[in-house]
Amino acid sequence: MKKKTLTMEEIVQQHPNQWVLIEYSELDEDLNIVRGEVVETAATKDEIYQKLLTAQVTRFAIEYTGVLPEVAYIL
Repeated sequence: MKKKTLTMEEIVQQHPNQWVLIEYSELDEDLNIVRGEVVETAATKDEIYQKLLTAQVTRFAIEYTGVLPEVAYIL
């Protein structure tokens, strides 16, 4: 079954606060995903990387659709 090609905005709306493995079909000039097909989703980064091991994708990206906390470094 063919997956539906979505814009990045649609992916974020349909999979909020998820790690998403995307087989992209279009990138912008800054290499951001414009559109692609959602291959897998996961609640954690470790889960999505595990799913990547068995995914059959050629042009892919992993994105988080929520807001990651800012990290502070103390030097």
